[in-house]
Amino acid sequence: MAELIEQLSNEAVDLLIRLIKTPSFSREEAGTATLIQEFLLAHGVVAKRQQNNVWAVSAHFDASKPTVLLNSHHDTVKPGAGWTADPFGAVLDGDKLTGLGSNDAGASAVSLLATFLYFQNKSNAFNLICAITAEEEISGANGIRSVLPELGKIDLGIVGEPTGMNLAIAEKGLIVLDCTAHGKTGHAAREEGENALYKALDDIQWLRGFQFPDVSPLLGPVKMTVTQISAGTQHNVVPDRCQFVIDVRTNELYQNPKIIDFLREKLQSEIVPRSTHLNSSCINENHPLIQKGLAMVKTTYGSPTLSDQSMMPFETLKMGPGESARSHTPDEFILVSEIRAGIRDYIELLTDFKF
Repeated sequence: MAELIEQLSNEAVDLLIRLIKTPSFSREEAGTATLIQEFLLAHGVVAKRQQNNVWAVSAHFDASKPTVLLNSHHDTVKPGAGWTADPFGAVLDGDKLTGLGSNDAGASAVSLLATFLYFQNKSNAFNLICAITAEEEISGANGIRSVLPELGKIDLGIVGEPTGMNLAIAEKGLIVLDCTAHGKTGHAAREEGENALYKALDDIQWLRGFQFPDVSPLLGPVKMTVTQISAGTQHNVVPDRCQFVIDVRTNELYQNPKIIDFLREKLQSEIVPRSTHLNSSCINENHPLIQKGLAMVKTTYGSPTLSDQSMMPFETLKMGPGESARSHTPDEFILVSEIRAGIRDYIELLTDFKF
């Protein structure tokens, strides 16, 4: 088995190099989707594809068994101005592989593909589906959300994101709220009009001082931040509209719609959520998968960053090679040794695993 793991690890690194060299910005992932599909086909696996999402189901699927989903994404953000290396160069210098998407989340994607191939023809206590999907960086409608109905019942998900192969057993959710305070125009030189900007400032001041009472031991409090504001047409006109944006990072103790309803009661501004489906997630530390990870001397923690976990209506664990602090940064990199260790850890985690 060690020889098979070594072979799969080598192939995973080679695939990641090809993925890095193929630009795959969100909604523009056709090239990398083809590479992933061809990689699975070359291993004798029937790979299904819907738009730029690719998935495969383990051999001997048995509907009476629970199903585990292995998921990561192959889209990337666009490189910032601070890059000194070629973002698509996939430069391998000793153990260090530099390139856009190498850490977030190419290393996880190829490691999960290798893990799927390792278990593909084995007799397991569970079915295995591996889905490498698109549009994660923009929480797009044509990513994992569009594929889940095609996969059937899923009992557990392992979401590949850079966690240092530790166990992110909870993840903050996200609500973005577009808010509008309404007033009446008037001349700024006279006591006329109803200043919408002042109304917005009253709401913003309340937001600064309010704290939701339920604090998660893993994720901390719900965090609300006003990040944008816009009002007025010219200096001498009292503004009749003021628009501002609230970024809300939720914990697992509050459902997104409940938070929106509460804020609508408290604020005088009109509130329109951009979406409500990016929910916080949590898996119990007593779950057998988490217990096995702890036995492997992995640590548990709550993750502040959002992933496709937020759209999965079943228990999930976020776990993958690399470090979150490298994501979306200039000269992003992954260590080849991290990929090899990640594959070994994924395989150990699932070997003889039972619900």
